[in-house]
Amino acid sequence: MAITPAMLSGSALNKMKIEMPERVFDVGISEQHAVTFSAGFAADNMLPFCTIYSTFLQRAYDQIIHDVALQNLPVIFCIDRAGVVGADGPTHHGAFDICFLRCIPNITGASPMDLEDFRNLLFTAQSNTIKGPLAIRYPKSSGSGNPRSNFKKLAIGKGRRIKSGKHIAILSLGPVGQYVIAACQELVLEQMDIAHYDLRFFKPLDEDLLHEVFSQFSTVITVEDGSISGGVGSAIMEFMIENCYNATLKRLGLPDKFAIQGTQEQLHRLYGYDHKAIVKLVSSLYSTTIQNSDNRDNLKTHHKER
Repeated sequence: MAITPAMLSGSALNKMKIEMPERVFDVGISEQHAVTFSAGFAADNMLPFCTIYSTFLQRAYDQIIHDVALQNLPVIFCIDRAGVVGADGPTHHGAFDICFLRCIPNITGASPMDLEDFRNLLFTAQSNTIKGPLAIRYPKSSGSGNPRSNFKKLAIGKGRRIKSGKHIAILSLGPVGQYVIAACQELVLEQMDIAHYDLRFFKPLDEDLLHEVFSQFSTVITVEDGSISGGVGSAIMEFMIENCYNATLKRLGLPDKFAIQGTQEQLHRLYGYDHKAIVKLVSSLYSTTIQNSDNRDNLKTHHKER
């Protein structure tokens, strides 16, 4: 079942409406009802995909908590327009969904880096792998990657290493990982070998992946298309502190202000998390990071000799 609050064409459900009209419900501009309506389907052993823009999901926060998460019902939230949206401006930017979802018990939250990953997350969502609510956030864009690949069930709460490297690790969430790929390619030409990890899930975090990162790297950068106040970078900072890791952590994303109007590319550049901003930050950190790593290695050698 697909449910949407007056976002039928915007969320690309109009084709499904033609092919399967009995499975698509446009409930009008009533986000709270859309969420509770979805919860009703889930309680009746159906699998609802509640498709809604990130900025309008905020209106149904009470229903997400009490009607879905508290009941641990398998509602799939397809969160469209996550991150900055471009021409629609400040009222439509999806800046806060990571922040307000990751504090809710029972919710699993994911953000695919490309179209293939998005397709596989949707496939995983309907494969009885997840028992409670799942939120999949994705931007307003055509995306990259192969949308026609074979379906693959993904492990819940598991990220992936995109590129091995030395000294600095970059952790990305969602399509901004494409910026990191481009930055790493440029940095290799400057003899900077940077590691890149795609988190894929913002809740739960892949703790095995994070232990690998913080045990190997003294400098870590996070990149997300959302508010850095309370976002996935904050979640990783909490992990670092709770597990007593000592590292330099830099978070890239939207600052603590309402984003202005502009194209996605313009805003990513303005707020400092496009590929050029990543290259600039890594370049500024690299020499100090190498020096600190050498000092740490020398200290370890000294202790061994003693």
